[in-house]
Amino acid sequence: MPSSRPLRLLVITYYWPPSGGAGVQRCLKFVKHLGSFGVEATVITVDAAQATYPVRDESLLAEVPASVRVIRTGTTEPFESYKKLTGRAVPYGGFANEGKPGLLQMALRFVRGNLFIPDPRRGWNRHALAAVERLLATGEQFDAVLTSSPPHSTQLIGLELQKRHGLRWLADLRDPWTDIYYYKDLHHTPLAAWLDARYERRVLTQADAVLVTSPETKRLFLAKLPDLPTPKFHVLPNGYDESDFRLPSQPPPDCLRITHTGTITELYHINRLLEAVAACASRHPDVPVRLRFVGQVSAELRRQIEGAGLLPITEFLAFVPHEESVRHLMAATVLLMAIPDVPRNFGILPGKVFEYLAANKPILCVGPAGSDADNLLQECAAGHALPYEDVGLMQETLEGLVAQWRINPNLDLPVISHERYSRQALTGRLAGIISAG
Repeated sequence: MPSSRPLRLLVITYYWPPSGGAGVQRCLKFVKHLGSFGVEATVITVDAAQATYPVRDESLLAEVPASVRVIRTGTTEPFESYKKLTGRAVPYGGFANEGKPGLLQMALRFVRGNLFIPDPRRGWNRHALAAVERLLATGEQFDAVLTSSPPHSTQLIGLELQKRHGLRWLADLRDPWTDIYYYKDLHHTPLAAWLDARYERRVLTQADAVLVTSPETKRLFLAKLPDLPTPKFHVLPNGYDESDFRLPSQPPPDCLRITHTGTITELYHINRLLEAVAACASRHPDVPVRLRFVGQVSAELRRQIEGAGLLPITEFLAFVPHEESVRHLMAATVLLMAIPDVPRNFGILPGKVFEYLAANKPILCVGPAGSDADNLLQECAAGHALPYEDVGLMQETLEGLVAQWRINPNLDLPVISHERYSRQALTGRLAGIISAG
């Protein structure tokens, strides 16, 4: 690697401000901090006017360093036809905003799973490749290219660039590919499933380095391709940006507020916890328990909340900008997260868990014991997993929180033990991977 100039990284990502939600945070924060580690980033992304983002957050544009060059391209995608046919917005990951699919939606999922492989945003690839070719034609040089997904079609851009130009390629997979929990809902034919798995295998095999967000995802990929060298896989989890957490913690003095931020559906299987919360509130009428959901909540989960008798003490807030979402974390007593109750969920490590840790509050986590999320929470002394059907453990945990609240309504944790998951520290690790080539 040249030492007379900064290292140069080409970042190719579909999700970039003003895209909102969890998917945009990883690349944005990497790029925000790379400069302090001697890495100069250029970003190739989609034109925001043509993009199909499930949510937008204009406030994130302010986090892009002025020194970073961002090149936006056109795209060719089928989502406008989808919206006209269904009258619905672009689907969230896992179809969280769709509810129970009708016949038309089932048919469109089949089309998506069999005619658009790996995904419908593949139409962006040729535009992104053309932008990279224009850069290289002017003599620009890059020490590495990083492709971030989902959408996993973005990884095919890295595959093509490596083939054409021999560029050192880092494939960053924020989620599993053919093992993602909603994969079965795409109704792949055997041929489509074979082709998708072939793309996945080629990416994992040919990338110079593969970045994943959890130890279980690394184990999953290596189990599929045991002949691959283990050192090419790097567990680089999501994290939290210290600058986002400068606000003071302000838990409410008059209620025990349990807050969830982000998308949640009935797949997260929190119905037993809802029953435990209702029972706890009934046993302790002198402790006002409140629930707050900030973001997308499925219609079925809302019905479960109503069925548990919790509607009078539950507040639903629509999607808010990231800065406001952090404010809600700091204004909570306890934070709620859940892992989808699906096969191979031990490696699901939601990006929100790191921001929850940064808020330094107790975390109620509904999910499998021994999972990556459970291990992380215990490592940071922020909580532990509450198995989906273990109502007894849920009640015991809630009773403990109520007893503490009676003594002091501020339940913030006494020790901070999550610094290694700051975006600054994680970007330093990424810079080390770039420079190691």
